[in-house]
Amino acid sequence: MDNKPCVAVGERPTADDAGATAGPSEPTSAITSPGPTGSAVKSAPRPIILTFAGSYLPGFKAGGPIRSLANMADCLSDEFDFRIVAPDRDLGDATAYPGVQVNRWNTVGRAEVFYRSPGAAGWRALVADLQGTDYDLIYLNSFFSTDSSLRPLLYKWLGKLKKKPVLLAPRGEFSQGALALKPIKKSLFIGLVRALNVYRDITFQASSEHEATDIQRALGVSADVRAGVHVASDLASPRSDAGPLPRERDTPSLKAVFLSRISPMKNLDGAISVLSKLACPLQFDVYGPVEDDGYWKRCSALISELPKHITVEYKGKVHPTDVQTILSGYDFFFLPTRGENYGHVIREALSAGLPVLISDQTPWKNLATVSAGADLPLAEPDAFTAWIEAFSRLSVADCQAMREGARRLGDDPVKAAHDLEANRAMLLVALGRAGTADGPREPG
Repeated sequence: MDNKPCVAVGERPTADDAGATAGPSEPTSAITSPGPTGSAVKSAPRPIILTFAGSYLPGFKAGGPIRSLANMADCLSDEFDFRIVAPDRDLGDATAYPGVQVNRWNTVGRAEVFYRSPGAAGWRALVADLQGTDYDLIYLNSFFSTDSSLRPLLYKWLGKLKKKPVLLAPRGEFSQGALALKPIKKSLFIGLVRALNVYRDITFQASSEHEATDIQRALGVSADVRAGVHVASDLASPRSDAGPLPRERDTPSLKAVFLSRISPMKNLDGAISVLSKLACPLQFDVYGPVEDDGYWKRCSALISELPKHITVEYKGKVHPTDVQTILSGYDFFFLPTRGENYGHVIREALSAGLPVLISDQTPWKNLATVSAGADLPLAEPDAFTAWIEAFSRLSVADCQAMREGARRLGDDPVKAAHDLEANRAMLLVALGRAGTADGPREPG
């Protein structure tokens, strides 16, 4: 299987590959001429994956789900034809992306994207276009989202979308941390869909065994649910150059970085509380879009109460192409998240050679055993404080060993190849073509 645009993790692209990546950690995002209309889609020899997403390139504010989908399209487009339906603007923006043709298909990297305008007009345009379009699989990228899941399912039930198999990626929505946010509303909705057996014939994508357990716990552990969950990790972004390892410390003060959406799920307030107990001096820089203004105000109030030897600065949003360069200027990455189904930014930090201090609510486990950082229970905040204090006392040689351990974990080509095969097999299973798949190969 030749998936040339998806360069193996850790490899440097050739000149021919370079056009398939937009930067060190970002999949292809160049928007070119409008894509083919429905008649052209019918002639495509590859299975057509009609995909609904809450955001897509060139957007970046929604974080990991954009990269998950873009990486899949880049890596598997030789075998599958990805047709992605997404809003015509980035998360929270009032205007459409410049240069896109709204309510029409646009070529974006190795996928075709229908940038839907807000409101009913965009959905009418999409439904009209799809009447002349054939497709083989409907791929939903949320469980709770109206536009990425509920509306497409309703349209399928009403006959506005064809009766095709459905693959659903909840993107971490069933983690205990995610379900703890707006719990009553989510519990009522899950109870309703379980009672109606709405998702009986749907294939679910879990990015890890941990997420598979979350899905089964939320929806029930019936035979139908267990059989319908396929584990396929999100695909990592190919990197154009490994670059130098992060800086060697030149001051007594540690430099830590938080890079993620600023929302309760990412637990920035928990990170600040940990820092308040530190005896060692530390500079903590925060990057990412403010998704919840009220939450950011609470975090800012906590920051104002920190002792003088702890400094915190908000650095604003970061474009994905700048992430690795920014990360390389710090000593460690700190994200005590309440839950991640994959954690692209965690992998990027590791790949940049940055030790990571994270919660145990992600697929990145047993970091200490490979000298890449630590994954600690959220119920034990003092353990985070103790790790930082111990890290501050490490020798130069020990810090270098941790940087090398982090990079090895972030740039694991065996895992990358296994993940690619698992995603390919998952799509074939969802399409009902499991007999044509070799199946994911276990790393080893």
